Amino acid sequence: MRRGRSGTATAAVVLLGALPLLGGCGIRTTTVPVDAGPAPSRVSCAVPGATASPATDTVVRQVYLVCGMQTAPLSRAVPVRQGKIDRIDQVRELLAQVQRSPLTAEAKAGFSTAVPGSLVVFGPFKGDPAPALRLSQPVDELPSFALAQIVCTLAADPVVSPTHTVLLGGIGSNGKIRSYTCTSDLRTRPDAADGAGTVVG
Repeated sequence: MRRGRSGTATAAVVLLGALPLLGGCGIRTTTVPVDAGPAPSRVSCAVPGATASPATDTVVRQVYLVCGMQTAPLSRAVPVRQGKIDRIDQVRELLAQVQRSPLTAEAKAGFSTAVPGSLVVFGPFKGDPAPALRLSQPVDELPSFALAQIVCTLAADPVVSPTHTVLLGGIGSNGKIRSYTCTSDLRTRPDAADGAGTVVG
């Protein structure tokens, strides 16, 4: 009988010792401060360091990328072919800039791009206004913020858009040319592209 009591007492002690472990499986309130570590870091959307002086065959332009759930500008040296700035060549170079992966410092600051790498831009088609540009896919099928990246980047270039207005359309029967400006809504709201632009003509 003594052995039975001793075994029972031992089992009780083991069970009581296990209770804190079992209780740890749930969520308990506590008045003791808990160190959960540092709060999640927020992107800065600012590339450190000043922009270096451009080479003789480049010009510094503002390029818009996605950062912190909005589109934000940064400076890049854009190549100029043969020392002469041709508008369509400049448009294509700017499109290439927003299609490329962010540079290391840009990525660390939180920048990314939403513009498809397969997107191609053309000059005006027959019957289009002279400043018009055509994209290889419908404008309303572009990913969120991609339209803002394209419009704001092109509108900031004095050669491409002296009036800071971009005439843009897709290819196909529904590829109407629309007039776009780089508005704050377009830069900050993912759904603003759906109703952006005014039909030309």
